[in-house]
Amino acid sequence: MIKIMQTMDENLRILLCEDDENLGMLLREYLQAKGYNTDLCPDGEAGYRAFLKTHYDICILDVMMPKKDGFQLAKEIRQSNTDIPIVFLTARQMKEDILEGFKIGADDYITKPFSMEELVFRIEAILRRMRGKKTKEATQYQIGKFIFDTQKQLLTFEDKEPRKLTTKENDLLALLCSHGNEILQRDFALKTIWIDDNYFNARSMDVYITKLRKHLKDDPEIEIINIHGKGYKLIIPDSGEEETE
Repeated sequence: MIKIMQTMDENLRILLCEDDENLGMLLREYLQAKGYNTDLCPDGEAGYRAFLKTHYDICILDVMMPKKDGFQLAKEIRQSNTDIPIVFLTARQMKEDILEGFKIGADDYITKPFSMEELVFRIEAILRRMRGKKTKEATQYQIGKFIFDTQKQLLTFEDKEPRKLTTKENDLLALLCSHGNEILQRDFALKTIWIDDNYFNARSMDVYITKLRKHLKDDPEIEIINIHGKGYKLIIPDSGEEETE
């Protein structure tokens, strides 16, 4: 079953954690000028206190911060909220660091130096994807014996307790469902969900494909198969999807 969803969000609020005072103030002023309510915190501990007290729509975290680094802060945020988008800012370009960020559940990873215009572009792309600002978007799918609610980010198998998906898991499964029994091109998925189809994002997507396979293993008729050199295909036997208002 597929339903149509349209949402609107106003007064978006950003948690910005950056220990470089000058850069932090410049970023906050720029984001506020673009219409985003932005709170600036100078370290990870202050960032976590702010997160607990305020509702944010997205977190932008510097990796190298005093008291608590961006990775640790992201882990603690994820324990409280699996849905909120997280973007890492860092001067570190080691492959291991970038992969660690995506394993924690990062939605994007931006290396310094970067342009503020690029940061805003990435924020807008993430929020646009998160809030489903498409003319037509399904909120529920029947996947074999599973019910997948994209709005609540819940995957339910028969009478079992629903599984809460992370933002990335939810977005990737929704994209696979929208291409059910068809090839989801790898480059298209990367640019839609990760914005950029670079090596690190591709590795991150492979990790999430593996996670989704585990989530769907209760129904042996459901498969996510690799299409060599092209992408992935979600196999849904006799899906019989129906669209309603």
